[in-house]
Amino acid sequence: MPERNADAPPAARPASEHIPIVLIGPMAVGKSAIGQQLAQHLGSAFVDTDAVVVAQHGSIAEIFASRGEHAFRELEARAVARAIEEARGSRTVISLGGGAVLDSGTQQLLGRCTVVYLECDAETVAERIARNSGRPLLAGDAMGRWRTLFATRQPVYERLADLVLDVRSGSVHELAHRLEDALGEHAAANAAAVPAPASTKEVE
Repeated sequence: MPERNADAPPAARPASEHIPIVLIGPMAVGKSAIGQQLAQHLGSAFVDTDAVVVAQHGSIAEIFASRGEHAFRELEARAVARAIEEARGSRTVISLGGGAVLDSGTQQLLGRCTVVYLECDAETVAERIARNSGRPLLAGDAMGRWRTLFATRQPVYERLADLVLDVRSGSVHELAHRLEDALGEHAAANAAAVPAPASTKEVE
């Protein structure tokens, strides 16, 4: 698909400044940190759907161990659906877990949102993954598993994204600023693409 990066105006899509902003991307890419920073810049609420699941049901590792991945995905999908529904009419920033986008219902709900794919490579996340060994899907050969999962999910991230932000360089603060600017361009492009209602046209 044509790349829509955060340094160039995105393709127009019907949208509003008052819809949720959803960050997607692979594990350890920085969705929560960048999302929190962006929400501060925008004066918006922030929701981390993984954190919601953990707060309600216990750690993700424990859910995988006791109930299996399928049960986790169901809990995750419900948390995402509730977050998007509660954010309707606002610019709430929502970060999703790496595999949340695989759910077909979630994919449909993302049509109501501005979706930002945080793009990276294995080198970008290697140090973070090494520091956090508690991700059940990365047990064993963590980087090998990450590459396999990313190869499967990358086309989905790209298909769902309205904007792509390259996070391979820059601090969290810098990346949030770049994303804020890109979101402004995205909103302006969509506003320009929507014809003015007939009632607003001047009558000669």
